Amino acid sequence: MTPTPLDAVTDLDLSVLAEQLGRPPRGVVGIAARCVCGRPLVVRTAPRLDDGTPFPTTYYLTCPPAVAAVSTLEAGGLMKELTARLAEDEELAAAYRRAHDAYLVDREALGHVEEIAGISAGGMPTRVKCLHVLVGHALAAGPGVNPIGDEALALVRDEWRPDRCTC
Repeated sequence: MTPTPLDAVTDLDLSVLAEQLGRPPRGVVGIAARCVCGRPLVVRTAPRLDDGTPFPTTYYLTCPPAVAAVSTLEAGGLMKELTARLAEDEELAAAYRRAHDAYLVDREALGHVEEIAGISAGGMPTRVKCLHVLVGHALAAGPGVNPIGDEALALVRDEWRPDRCTC
């Protein structure tokens, strides 16, 4: 069997995404990251949905075990701690701003949507609002692009990690 190219979306991918999300997926333009077994891990979403709604979340974490692991971090209050660190740590804040800029470049490549121009996702560039988005970005872009997403991935490593299938 020939492996599916990373970004290509198959009918099977759409079926798996519906199973993962518990609803039909919307605005899917690619698979930004896959589990080692090949199933979608992070979906790439159009900046404007079919119904015309602006959608700033380009990278959407879909794998249920990954979502659950990240949800545990959110429930533990990590977002508030990380936002406080951004205000104190200039190096972290600068890296997070670069992640915001990279996110905007990636989304703009999919199409310009005036209503969300300059707005990324996950709270970037000044706060941490959604770790799921930041982890999705980190998985899609690779290590070193989104420092908060990378940190969250390191924190859930004992519970979930991208190099081990838990589908």
